[in-house]
Amino acid sequence: MASCLRLKKSNCKNCYKCIRHCPVKSIRFSAGQAHIIDDECILCGHCFVVCPQNAKQIVDDIEKVRVLIGSGDPVVVSLAPSFIANYEGVGIEAMREALKALGFHDAEETAIGATMVKREYDRMLREENRDIVISSCCHSINLLIRKYYPEQLQYLADVVSPMVAHCMDIKRRIPSAKTVFVGPCVAKKDEGEMYRNAVDAVLTFEELTRWFEEEHIELKHEIVPNEQSRARFFPTPGGILKTMAQDSPEFTYMALDGVENCIAALDDIAQGKVHKCFIEMSACMGSCIGGPVMEKYRRSPVNDYMAVATFAGREDFDVSQPEISMMKQTFVPIERPEKNPSEYEVMEILREMGKYKPSDELNCGSCGYDTCREKAVAIYQGKAEISMCLPFLKEKAESFSDAIVRNSPNALIVVNDTFEVQQLNEAALKLLNIRFASDVLGDQVVRILDPRVFMDVRRSGRGVYNQRVYLAEYQRYVDETVVPAEDGRMILCIMHDVTAEEEERQRREEISHQTVEVADKVVERQMLIVQEIASLLGETTAETKIALSKLKESIIDE
Repeated sequence: MASCLRLKKSNCKNCYKCIRHCPVKSIRFSAGQAHIIDDECILCGHCFVVCPQNAKQIVDDIEKVRVLIGSGDPVVVSLAPSFIANYEGVGIEAMREALKALGFHDAEETAIGATMVKREYDRMLREENRDIVISSCCHSINLLIRKYYPEQLQYLADVVSPMVAHCMDIKRRIPSAKTVFVGPCVAKKDEGEMYRNAVDAVLTFEELTRWFEEEHIELKHEIVPNEQSRARFFPTPGGILKTMAQDSPEFTYMALDGVENCIAALDDIAQGKVHKCFIEMSACMGSCIGGPVMEKYRRSPVNDYMAVATFAGREDFDVSQPEISMMKQTFVPIERPEKNPSEYEVMEILREMGKYKPSDELNCGSCGYDTCREKAVAIYQGKAEISMCLPFLKEKAESFSDAIVRNSPNALIVVNDTFEVQQLNEAALKLLNIRFASDVLGDQVVRILDPRVFMDVRRSGRGVYNQRVYLAEYQRYVDETVVPAEDGRMILCIMHDVTAEEEERQRREEISHQTVEVADKVVERQMLIVQEIASLLGETTAETKIALSKLKESIIDE
């Protein structure tokens, strides 16, 4: 099962979209990477469809089919009836011609096998004493019941799917034939592996289209009407019921599509709320025409349904019904190794996630799980990580950031692009003589600071760094840095109070100035004395003046 759906790890980047859309939560996260849990997966393909990075990929079997064709045995295609919705305006005759150009021996519609299956359903309801019958055409639903609702296996119709019925019929008619099913489903690749005696390979519409393109084969847009083709309705919602006789008056006939709806019905069955009912179940919303590998993952339910309805006839295909024994299939439970935590263990994990009381459990679903408790259980089972809780991470980051801002010795002020004060820390409140932050939050920054620097930064997009500013209103000197945030919507101002440093610098300048004045007076007095001495000693006044001037300069430099 794991072999048909794989993960490209390099593209998986912590988005959790796949787990949000997985109806059975069969995805494990480790180190930010998603891993499909084979024992739990029902191959519905939802993760493949919703992955924004295309990290999920379906195994390509084109080369395997080429080998089959190269073997020399006749290889016949069983073409799912949803092909008419995928290849708009292209009938079975045109598809057969194109497939033969690829080297296939022939191509037939899987709807032939669907006719055999629906006849077996009708016979079962008429001749067997059944209470509830669930259709067995959808392999994902079969896996869902086998893995998650084994007690309901008694209600799953023990009938092979149209794909298997048709491929067996092809091999009955052409003993040496190899069969290749082509359709819109991931799960059919797994089902084909289970029925290797009937199905030799499975291709998706996407693979087939790519093969056509590689061989430069263009499909002809032509449809030949055929009234004996009612089973072509099978891939539509309620399509199985449309083909059935529905002639058992004690039975209620109903159709459900979407795994969630099917799970709800299985829960009702488990609680004994449903009796005497035939339920057509399909994992995909819109049934098979809403399959995960419909070309380009498109969703056009109305057009697709109309394409199938127009293509389908009013009568059954003219086929020979196989013996009952040939249509039978026994389904057995598939065990899932699972460990469940105690209430104490769940509470311990919730506390690690910062959930100390019920009101802390936001149940936001950002991690992919519907509730915080489900997430806690998944963590215990090794399927999830605490770091997947985005509110927890956000709160933790904000707490860490707040701690830094709160304890910073520098004043921090944040304003928005309209120069309204958004945040201040304690150091800013103290520096600006503000009693409470609420007194200025939301007000224009001009109320507390000169806005010109903020306006310059907003206009230029460039920051101003370590600019010394005197805040006259507060009689403070600060080294001011004003920078824009990355998105340009916020401006951060960081102010380091240097008042004491500036006052000390000014004091030293004053002392130096006073020293210079004293030196000048000393020089003047000394000049008089020197002149007298020089006249006595015969030295020139100029030499003495030069020496004293040098003394003065050295004092100023200090």
